[in-house]
Amino acid sequence: TTLLDVQDLRVRFPIRGGILQRVKGHFDAVGGVSFQVQRGETLALVGESGCGKTTTGKAIVQLLRHISVTEGKALLDGSNLFEMQADELRAARRKVQIIFQDPFASLNPRMPVYDILEEGLAALQPDLDATQRRARLERLVDQVGLRKDALLRYPHEFSGGQRQRIAIARALAVEPQLIICDEPTSALDVSVQAQILNLLRDLQSELGVSYLFITHNIAVVEYIADRVAVMKAGCIE
Repeated sequence: TTLLDVQDLRVRFPIRGGILQRVKGHFDAVGGVSFQVQRGETLALVGESGCGKTTTGKAIVQLLRHISVTEGKALLDGSNLFEMQADELRAARRKVQIIFQDPFASLNPRMPVYDILEEGLAALQPDLDATQRRARLERLVDQVGLRKDALLRYPHEFSGGQRQRIAIARALAVEPQLIICDEPTSALDVSVQAQILNLLRDLQSELGVSYLFITHNIAVVEYIADRVAVMKAGCIE
């Protein structure tokens, strides 16, 4: 069954100029994109750099609100993410998470891993008490292939592959149904890429989570994707 149904997604960024930074026009980053992600599958969104793949992913997880003009629909279980507000949007954020390309830039260097993982869990699942949160986080780090003492360390103490495992654990903490994977292996060595891809496949098999996997690497697509959508100049061909 369909989990995510994106219909005619359009994203425009304002072009500002002058002393008062008034809007003089718009840049069309995504120009009418439609696709579906089924439950438990991986849809690869493939295209050259700058074609709008990452913008599409960020728009779906609502990271471009108040930054861009977003039109169309992104139906998650039949409800349009672009129309949600307040509590309804907070509940939807539990269902959709994102893994960014650069694990070091996406992790707060001033926070230990435990606080990084607990932050989203405390915000999106406030019904869990401290004991329940710790139990879940200890289970999570084990699932992604790290030791429990990793929770007490800081991001700079880990390798790139280990940091990406932490980022994956953060995305999984709130038990989402869909994860947007924004080129999660492109900043890693080839051998480490294979480890992360294997981890993502194992987690999908175990948890039934769906992936929208954004990449320009055809070898990665061949290994992990169930279906492929090719994007060029803001449109799906």
